[in-house]
Amino acid sequence: MRIDILTIFPEMFGETIHSSILGRAEEKGILEFFTHNIRDYSQNKHRNTDDYPYGGGAGMVMLAQPIFDCVEAVSAQSEVKPRCIYMGPRGKRLSTEVAKELALEERLLILAGHYEGIDERVMSLMDDEISIGDYVLTGGELPAMVLIDCLSRFIPGVLGSGESAEEESFSGSGLLEYPQYTRPASFRGMDVPEVLLNGNHAEIEKWRHHQALLTTAKNRPDILKKALLSEKDAAFLRDSGFELEK
Repeated sequence: MRIDILTIFPEMFGETIHSSILGRAEEKGILEFFTHNIRDYSQNKHRNTDDYPYGGGAGMVMLAQPIFDCVEAVSAQSEVKPRCIYMGPRGKRLSTEVAKELALEERLLILAGHYEGIDERVMSLMDDEISIGDYVLTGGELPAMVLIDCLSRFIPGVLGSGESAEEESFSGSGLLEYPQYTRPASFRGMDVPEVLLNGNHAEIEKWRHHQALLTTAKNRPDILKKALLSEKDAAFLRDSGFELEK
């Protein structure tokens, strides 16, 4: 997959997209990253990329011209038409389902806005607007990094194990992940649960599933409503003191 990132702060992406799992995927040729400075496309003599909003108001708005020219120029760099995404607070919420869908694309173009947002006319170039949560950040660079990291995990070959992406929180069953432990078995008076040490895989899976149910009920009861619970799951939660909404 080729990923083009449009930003006025390309230096923010350096170590993030070229390190760790993403960096290894890049070395293998699974992912390609290209950052593009929107300022380079400004026709203003001062290379401005923002101006005051019509109608007044606080802050500045990113100009349409540099973004239009940048999107058009970058899109033409490959025969594959990119799926264009704007990282903005009005967009649909990033989720596992959204990430899986985007991971099927051959090419993505991600626009990281800044200041108070972008000239609305830029949205005519975008296929999607995606938000990473109900809060406001100073720019779209960090959300763009989150999106890239999230979707890349569902691209074959990026992770070391084909099952890793499916066994983590918000995947598969819709439950949060169960607790994990490693050596030593006892540390500062805290012991690893005995069930994880006995080698009985059926009992281990049962324990992990129950722990995932408890963690989700305690920390994210909102997503528990959407999870596929069996009658045994519901009974276990009730016996554990959690009331399920009907």
